[in-house]
Amino acid sequence: MNHQPHHEAASPATDYNPTQIRDAVRRLLDAEELPMIVQAGHPVLRQLAAPFDGQLDDVELMALVERMREVMHDAPGVGLAAPQLGIPLQLAVLEDQYDLDPASAAVRHREHMEFFAIVNPQCRPLGVETASFYEGCLSVNGYQAVVTRHRNVELSYVTPAGEPVEEWFSGWQARIVQHETDHLLGTLYLDRAEIRSLSSNAEHSARWATPEIEDARRSLGFLR
Repeated sequence: MNHQPHHEAASPATDYNPTQIRDAVRRLLDAEELPMIVQAGHPVLRQLAAPFDGQLDDVELMALVERMREVMHDAPGVGLAAPQLGIPLQLAVLEDQYDLDPASAAVRHREHMEFFAIVNPQCRPLGVETASFYEGCLSVNGYQAVVTRHRNVELSYVTPAGEPVEEWFSGWQARIVQHETDHLLGTLYLDRAEIRSLSSNAEHSARWATPEIEDARRSLGFLR
């Protein structure tokens, strides 16, 4: 993810076998340069990622997590899922340490989030409260759109060290969590977006960069 859910088709299961996943990770780790982020249209973004069940050893898994963190920082972004690097594995990294405008942070309930990695995550809503804001994606370069998401969620996952965790998230942190776990299900934010709100980054910066979405809603005619 960069700086009401609609009905959608089920994502096809990944057809990558463990050897292919391990070989792809090793090529990524052996490369001198940071890998490119896969863009919309690549089938890996539309597949159900394979659960992690030992395809990589501990050293490879931790090295992949660190490489993903480097790519996320370089982008820059606040989350990155393994499929975005062409690796169909249920793994994502999340971190939000960017400077926050107080007014925007208050409206969006955005707080700093320390770095962590999630393996085989499952996300479920807590309550029925939702929030609608612009968001973007590192795999849909150059655009943003309004997405309605649950304001509060529970995330169950395993750490790269194998420890099971259950954690609650709210506000913007919950949005990041939902965005990244969607990637592992073959879902892009555009599948859930108000398409009439779709804006290039330039138009968003010029017209709709306020904390609220009311002006964009009226002018572009979405969420009537």
